[in-house]
Amino acid sequence: MIAALVHWNVSPEMAKLFGTFPVRYYGLLFAMGIAAAYYVVDRMYKKEGIPLEHLERLAIYVVLGTFIGARLGHFLFYQPEYFWKAPLEIFLPIAKIDGSYQFVGFGGLASHGGALGILIAVILYCRKTRLSFLWVVDRLAIVAPLTCAFIRMGNFMNSEIIGKPTEGSYGVIFQRVDNIPRHPTQLYEAASYLVIFVLMAFLYRKNNRPHGFMFGIFLILLFTARFCIEFFKEEQVAFEQGMTFNMGQWLSIPFVLVGVALMIYKNKPVPATVKLTNGS
Repeated sequence: MIAALVHWNVSPEMAKLFGTFPVRYYGLLFAMGIAAAYYVVDRMYKKEGIPLEHLERLAIYVVLGTFIGARLGHFLFYQPEYFWKAPLEIFLPIAKIDGSYQFVGFGGLASHGGALGILIAVILYCRKTRLSFLWVVDRLAIVAPLTCAFIRMGNFMNSEIIGKPTEGSYGVIFQRVDNIPRHPTQLYEAASYLVIFVLMAFLYRKNNRPHGFMFGIFLILLFTARFCIEFFKEEQVAFEQGMTFNMGQWLSIPFVLVGVALMIYKNKPVPATVKLTNGS
């Protein structure tokens, strides 16, 4: 935990393009996370002899799956009324303020929705490339925690997804929210995801892992960390008040269970290199 009070009052905006369109730290860190993941997967594809055109296609599928899934997931899980009250605001970076639409960016992104979007995107990608689904998600499982760490640092820059008040002379005071010392849960998550990334990268160096093994470990570690850290977070929406587990925790449980199922599923070890089928 933080050993003393930290007063945090950084503007989420770095600058405005043409005096109108805001450039935010969150967007920059999101892009940096994707770029870092691309660099790592690029090295893995080269090492394992996979044509790089498959990597370029994977990047397009994953980025689209992440964004579309995270955007739809936010409104489906947290604000479903938008689907009939303001559907334009789901798909466009605008919001109706004081009777007129204004550019506000895409402020609502749910990580669980993004995870589901990525899985759907990878299924479509594997149908095109003839690569094994579990082989692909094993590689993505290594870099996903790295990207998630960048995203959570972006949340910290935005002073959003804040933690509950601390009970001592420590914590972060998000001055754009209130003057209460709080748990910097965004940094808790970022740190845990970086540790998971290092562990996954270490495990990748071990050969002859069964398909799905790395993905199973990833699901268990990341969503268990998410589940635990949620206890320190403020509720994101009003309906979560009074719930034993919040929405983020309930959505994490199925991912953990899938990870456990993959870990106990009997499968023969396979070579690290995957051969492409004809026509791929």
